[in-house]
Amino acid sequence: MADSVPADYRFLWRPWWIVSHVFVIACVIGFVNAGFWQLRRLDERRTANALIVAREESPAAPLTEVLPSGAGASADQVADVQYRSVQVTGSYLPDQQVLVPNRTYDSQPGFWVITPLGLADGTAVAVNRGWVPFATTTPDGPWDAFAPPGRQVTVTGLARESQSRSTGVVGGPKDASEGTLRELARVDLARLGQQVDEPLWPVYVDLITQDPPQTNDLDLPVPVPKPDLSEGPHLGYAGQWFIFATLTVIVYPLLLRRTARREASAKAKAAVSGDDGDGDRPADASAVHAAR
Repeated sequence: MADSVPADYRFLWRPWWIVSHVFVIACVIGFVNAGFWQLRRLDERRTANALIVAREESPAAPLTEVLPSGAGASADQVADVQYRSVQVTGSYLPDQQVLVPNRTYDSQPGFWVITPLGLADGTAVAVNRGWVPFATTTPDGPWDAFAPPGRQVTVTGLARESQSRSTGVVGGPKDASEGTLRELARVDLARLGQQVDEPLWPVYVDLITQDPPQTNDLDLPVPVPKPDLSEGPHLGYAGQWFIFATLTVIVYPLLLRRTARREASAKAKAAVSGDDGDGDRPADASAVHAAR
C-alpha cells in the first residue's frame, strides 16, 4: 500500500516551500500579536469605563469649581474633567443655538440641539440639550417645538471635550470656516465660539436634568444617553485571532505530512516502473515492494 511508504520530507527545502514556511510563520506571529493587541484594547476599555463610572458617580459640583480656569482652561484641564458630573446655572441664548445632524435615538435619525448658556460672569457654556427627530425641524427652523426656557436654569450633566474630525469618522463632513452656521457637523467648540458673542468655555455639558425642567407638548429635546460602558467586541476578536493561529499551527503540519506521503508514493511508483525519480538509478527492491 502507498500509505506504508515512509514520508519523504526532502521537498521542504525547495525554494517555493521555504517561502511558504516563512509566510505561515509570519501569519502565526501576526495572528498572535493581533490577539494580544485586542486584549490590550480590552484592558484600555475597562480602564476607561472605570474612570467614566467614577466621574459620573461623583456628586455633581458647580462647573466653575471643577474647572476654575473657565473659558481659559487648557486642553489638559478639560481632559481631567471629561465625564465629570457638573452643574451650571445661567440663561439660554436661543438666538445662538445650532443643530448637529445625523444623530440617532432609538434608531431614529435626528439632530442634537446645542444651546449656549450665558453665565453671570459674561461667558457661555455650550449645552447639549438632547435629541430631536428630523421631522420636527430643519436647520433653518422653526425651532419652536424645542425652544429652551426663557428664564434662568440650572443644568446638571456630564462635562465633555470638544469634538473634532479626528474624534469622528475619518474624512467626515467639514464645517465652513467662516460665516454664521445654523448647523455644525459635530460639537466643535472652537467653530461654535466663532459665532457666539460671549467667550465660550472649552467644554460642553451633556444635559441629564434641568431645573426648571423642559416643558413642551413633545417632551423635546430628549437627553442624550450616557456613554456606552460595554466592553466592546475586543475579547471576541482576540479569541478569533488566537483560534486562527492555533488552526494554522495544526493544519499546516498536516498539509506538509500529506505532501510528504504523496512525494514518497510518487517516487515509489516511479521505482516500480523502473524510474526512481532521478532517472539514473535502478529502483531498489524494498521501494518496489512497498509500492505494491
